[in-house]
Amino acid sequence: MKKVLFATTALIATASVAAADVRISGYGRFGLDYNDGNDSNVNGVSSTTITSRLRLQFDMSAETDSGVGFDARFRAQAESRDNVANGAGFNGARFGVTYQGFRVNVGNIIGAVENTPGTYLETRTAGLGIDGAGFVSHVGNVSNEYFNWDAYSSGGTGVNGVEALYSANGFTGHISYSQRNDSTVNPGVGNGAANAAARAAIMMAYTFGDWTVAGSYQDSDIAWEDKAIISVQGDLGQFGVRVAYADNDGIGKWGLYGNYEIGAASKIVAFVTSEDAVDAADVTAGRGDNRDGIAGSNLGEGESYGIHYSYDLGGGASFETGYRRASNDNDTFQAGVYFSF
Repeated sequence: MKKVLFATTALIATASVAAADVRISGYGRFGLDYNDGNDSNVNGVSSTTITSRLRLQFDMSAETDSGVGFDARFRAQAESRDNVANGAGFNGARFGVTYQGFRVNVGNIIGAVENTPGTYLETRTAGLGIDGAGFVSHVGNVSNEYFNWDAYSSGGTGVNGVEALYSANGFTGHISYSQRNDSTVNPGVGNGAANAAARAAIMMAYTFGDWTVAGSYQDSDIAWEDKAIISVQGDLGQFGVRVAYADNDGIGKWGLYGNYEIGAASKIVAFVTSEDAVDAADVTAGRGDNRDGIAGSNLGEGESYGIHYSYDLGGGASFETGYRRASNDNDTFQAGVYFSF
């Protein structure tokens, strides 16, 4: 690792910039969200609300005469969910250096677990409906631990970590590392580098023909964040199939997924997952199950399932709708329009 970084540094110091590029892209989505758990919410949120998001993405890149690439990315977005609107704001930047099949990122990193193939749905939101509907389909989301891995943050500063990726001949390898010094974010960890909580993760994937096999592992100083995930997915023409399993620090969750293309414009995606129970020792240690029924809230033991339908309207726009039932018997239904630019 050190030799690669030293070699990259030497190339940076001796090469001149040959080309530069700035690109702006993004998407908008808006629609209705029905969530039967909101009626019981202490904040009195209506069961039917508008969900929306507008995102602008800025990508900058340059390449030296010797082929070393530099790039940076940041986003601005405004969104509304459960009658709470967030005005437009910028996230933390990610910076990258590339050379042939090798990449190093720093800042608001992707994250090795987040980048595991076969863990998100094959939809425009990577989840159900128009805004993901809580992403209960992800095998890494269990009990009181939701999205407890490093990932690129679109609405925040991110983890300010470092990662390395390599891709060649169907193989992808990814390692990531982050360290947190903010004890208000991680109670009991303490301030200062000596006591900061750290996450280290690794992911490997291999694609052969129409099939991809992937696995990832995360080791964390924060309680309940150790995680191991495996997935297998295949493309069978009009059909796609996938199975995934995660050991979330002792809580197992498996998922079975399928997608079907109906003609040239329509697509159906469906899933079912099953999550193990939280044992008594975990509840005593503060890993209890939250069953408030709010979309995106923590799940409990049992099965979740859902179905999503997408219709391509042309010109980068599509109609998206989906229904799902979480393992805490929370029902959501969403429908709306998604357009990219």
